[in-house]
Amino acid sequence: MAIEGTAATVPLSIGARTAGLNHIAALRARHWDHSGWAQVTRFLDDMRDRRDPAFHDNQRALAALFYLAKIPTGRHALPPEALTLQEQQALIRAMNHLRAVVSLFPDRLTLAQ
Repeated sequence: MAIEGTAATVPLSIGARTAGLNHIAALRARHWDHSGWAQVTRFLDDMRDRRDPAFHDNQRALAALFYLAKIPTGRHALPPEALTLQEQQALIRAMNHLRAVVSLFPDRLTLAQ
């Protein structure tokens, strides 16, 4: 037996998803006094770990993230605490944009043999 009626969900565009994630991030900062920067710092440290076998790919992904955040190339290697508040916010916005994009990736990707 199928449920008939209008759909309970509506597909969102990438822009709408990103705007929603940014809005939630702003609400968290405003009402719960939680910036999440400690988690971002841990993420950046993990991405910069030279012992990781995927270090070079991680560096490329991190460079793309900083580029998306419009942070100048000369500041990419700085420790997370050295970034300005505006750069931190731009980085979080860029991460939210990537989260929205990745959520729309196809489910079952395969590598041709």
